[in-house]
Amino acid sequence: MRYEFVIIGAGVAGIFAALELKKKRRQVLMIDKGKMLEDRVCPCGQNTEGNGDTGDKYIGFGGLGLSEGKFNYTNDFGGDLAHQVGDEQALELMNDVDQVLTTHGANRTEMYTTYDPELTALAQEAGFSVLSTKTRHLGTDLSRMVFRAFYEELKVETDFCFQTEVHTITPQAAGGFQLILEDGEVVSADTILLATGRSGNEWLARQCDILGIQRGETRVDLGLRIEMRGNQLQAILRHSVETKLRYEGHGYSATTYCMNPRGRVILKKQEGLAMPDGQNYRERKDGGTANLNFTLFVPSFFPSLAEADRYLHDVVGTINRGRSRIAAQRLRDLRKPRSSHSLGSDREACSIIPTLDAEFTDLRSEVPELYIRATLEFLDALERLIREPIDQETILYAMDSKLYSPGIKTNERFETQIPRMFAIGDCSGTTHSLSQAAASGLYVGRLLSTEPHLGKIPWAF
Repeated sequence: MRYEFVIIGAGVAGIFAALELKKKRRQVLMIDKGKMLEDRVCPCGQNTEGNGDTGDKYIGFGGLGLSEGKFNYTNDFGGDLAHQVGDEQALELMNDVDQVLTTHGANRTEMYTTYDPELTALAQEAGFSVLSTKTRHLGTDLSRMVFRAFYEELKVETDFCFQTEVHTITPQAAGGFQLILEDGEVVSADTILLATGRSGNEWLARQCDILGIQRGETRVDLGLRIEMRGNQLQAILRHSVETKLRYEGHGYSATTYCMNPRGRVILKKQEGLAMPDGQNYRERKDGGTANLNFTLFVPSFFPSLAEADRYLHDVVGTINRGRSRIAAQRLRDLRKPRSSHSLGSDREACSIIPTLDAEFTDLRSEVPELYIRATLEFLDALERLIREPIDQETILYAMDSKLYSPGIKTNERFETQIPRMFAIGDCSGTTHSLSQAAASGLYVGRLLSTEPHLGKIPWAF
C-alpha cells in the first residue's frame, strides 16, 4: 500500500498533524503500537499496581494526552518550540491548538492563568522565579471525549494501523520510503512523520542508529514528591489554583511540577519502575483531600539515552528493591542532623495523612544527596516566601521522574537530515508538553499540507 504521509505515533503531535493533512484531503496512514481509543484502559495511576506501566496509559490513540489532558500554553516551560519557530509564532500555534481543542468539546472546562505579578515580585525577593502559563485542564473524562471527536473526524479519510510496530524504514533511491511492519506487510510513503513520544525512545533509538540520524544529550528530571497541608501555600495561591516556582541553588536548578491542591499522591509505573505521581482532585468523585502535593524536579544531563536510562534505573530501581516500593519520610525527621526512621504508625495522629502507601524510612540512606539538599534548601526558601514554617509533618516520597527524548537535529521545518523524514512532538527532543507537542504537529502538518502532491514514484520493490 502506498501513502503520501505515514505518521508513526498516534499521540497529540501525530493527531494534530493528521488533522491538518486531512483538511487538504492528503493520503495519510497512522501507525501506533498501542490500541484504539475505545480499547485503551487508562487508570491514571490508581493506588494499585494494575497494568499502569507502558501499556495503555502511555501509548495508543491520544498518547499521554488521555492521562489528565493538561495543556499549558506558555514558552516559560514545556519545551523549546520557541527556539524552533520564534516566541510569537510558538504562542500563536498554541492558541490555535486550544481553538482546535475547544471546537472538539474542550470548552466544557474553563481556561485559567497562573500569572500573578504580585507573587512574581515577592518570589524574586525570596530567591525564586515564577513560571507562568495559561492552562486548559481537561481531566481524563473530557480528554477521552475530545480525542473521540478527533478520531471520528480523522477516520473518514485517514487509515489507521494499531497494535503494530514498524520493523524497518528504508529510504529509496528514487525518493520516498519503504516500511516493513512487524507482520511483514510492506507500506510505501512519500513522507514520514516520526511522532512516537518519549515512550517510543527505544524504538526510535534503533531506527536512528540504522538510518544514521544523530541524537544529542538526554535530560532526566528526578525529585521528591512533596505532600503538605492543603492550606500551606494559600498565601501564594490566592489568585490561582497552582503555581510553578524555580529555585537556583549551588550546582542545581529545582522546579516545582504537577501541583495538585486537594489531590492525591498515586503510584505510577513507567520504564519498569514504580514512582510517586500526582493526581488532581478532579480525577475523582469524592471532592479531593485535605492535602496539596507537587514534585520538586532537579534536571541532569547525559551524553546519551543509554547513560540517562542507566542513571534513572540505578536511582529509582535501588529504592524499588525489585518491587513497587515507594520510600517516604516526614520533613521533621529529614531535617534532623542524623535522620531517624518514622515508620508511619502514627499516621492517624499526624496533621498530614499520606494518600499513598509507602515505606517510611531514612531517605538520606537511599536518595542521592543532591536531591535531599535541593529539597531542604527549596523548602527553606519557600518558608521565606510564604512567611510561615512548613508543617513538620509534610511527607516526602522518593522518587518521581520526568523523562525526555534526546534531541534530534532538525531544520526549522522539523525535517531531519534525511529528506522527507520529520520528527515532531516529544520524540524530537524539542517539546516536553502536550501543548507544545500538539503545536509542533500543527506546524508541520500545515507546512506539508500546502505542498504540491509529489506525484507517482516508481517504487522498485
